[in-house]
Amino acid sequence: MNLNKHFTKLDKSRVQLDVTIGKDEIAKTYQELLQKYSKTIQLPGFRKGKVPVAVLEKKYGEALKGDAAGDIIEKALGEIFETASEYERPLPYSQPVMDKTPEFDVAKDLSFTVTYDSFPEVKLGAIDGFKIEVPQVTVGDAEMKEELEAIRERNAIVVDRNDSDKAEKDNVATVNYCELDDAGAVIPGTERQDFVFTIGTGYNIFKFDDEVTGMKKGETKDFTKKFPADFEDKDIAGKTKKIRVTLTALKARNLPDLDDELAQDVSEKYKTLDDLKADIKKNMETALENKLKEIKSNALLEKIIEKNAFELPETMIAAELESRWQMLAQRFRTDVKQLEKLIVSSGQTKESMLKEWRGEAEKMLKSRVIVEILLKDRDIAVTPDEVEAEYARMATGAGISVDEVKKHYADARRKEYLIDDIKEQRLYAQLLEKCTLSKGDKVAFADLFKNEQ
Repeated sequence: MNLNKHFTKLDKSRVQLDVTIGKDEIAKTYQELLQKYSKTIQLPGFRKGKVPVAVLEKKYGEALKGDAAGDIIEKALGEIFETASEYERPLPYSQPVMDKTPEFDVAKDLSFTVTYDSFPEVKLGAIDGFKIEVPQVTVGDAEMKEELEAIRERNAIVVDRNDSDKAEKDNVATVNYCELDDAGAVIPGTERQDFVFTIGTGYNIFKFDDEVTGMKKGETKDFTKKFPADFEDKDIAGKTKKIRVTLTALKARNLPDLDDELAQDVSEKYKTLDDLKADIKKNMETALENKLKEIKSNALLEKIIEKNAFELPETMIAAELESRWQMLAQRFRTDVKQLEKLIVSSGQTKESMLKEWRGEAEKMLKSRVIVEILLKDRDIAVTPDEVEAEYARMATGAGISVDEVKKHYADARRKEYLIDDIKEQRLYAQLLEKCTLSKGDKVAFADLFKNEQ
């Protein structure tokens, strides 16, 4: 297409694109459109395909010009963006916006302007040479004991308790609960049915383990709790809640002995308890190694972000926040509309939650931008042999066959994710080689993974 284009970089990776299309191209496209309609349109007094062009123009002139302009602009943008760099073409979720409707005259050039967001073009300065503290973590007897107790818990036999029995620590309780207003009426949207938790673990939003302790099956209790300002759940921190809980079921957990029989129950690949212990230690050490890699790479990216300030396009942030909102809906097993109603009933709004998430979302997006830029600049690639080597490594670590690993990554998207991860790990290794790693605070193995639970 005969056209001239000019890109102007604006703030926050916004781009202004000015386009001028030659009058010859305009006239040609308009005539082609007229011929197309004259062969297909049917008007009273004319046979189909025999409507004179002059009649079409008289009756539908403005509409035809609008269609022609739309076709020309769409075709021009398609050609321009097909050859444009990633810093010039729009992000997938940033629709080009036209400042005003251009004047269409078949005897004149057609000029128009659109604006949109593009991928951030960042000139990175300091990317290595940082001092990074790595927590000191060991896998010892205490960690092994905790993991073995967890295995006993998972293999416990759960039996019903008598209706006259009172709930106590380590019992499995099933409850219905809700929030009450000042008048003692149920607040709509706060009801939760058949919630199951183990008393004493604190694995419930309102931490009502103590309040449930001593209750009998079928009993209902209303109570008021004041939550401290530093409470772990920010949604109820510093607030006072009136809650109603009904105990609907109560079970006891009978833990198995820690012996060879338990090991065999866990998996047929274990013959003795020592086999199980050896595998547990190996898995924990692998998990620790991977977690420390993650901690080091995250610390590295934070340092790079600190040293290389840049702004993100608003549409990129908005898309990430909306994605997180949809993921939250999936976690609650509902749709986004119902989620918003649930959030409003708890005294918040979608807008307030997105605002709260924004800082973390921006940090994550900046990390992604930096990684993509560095991978491109360093031209890091992965060969098929290296992918095969990774399959073998994963198979060894998981105690399965290479064929099983390959079957998992037979899906093209999964394999692409794996290749991207290999590239990133190589990038982090290159950068960390030029950083100083120092010993950080001693951290318990379980605490290192606490936020993932």
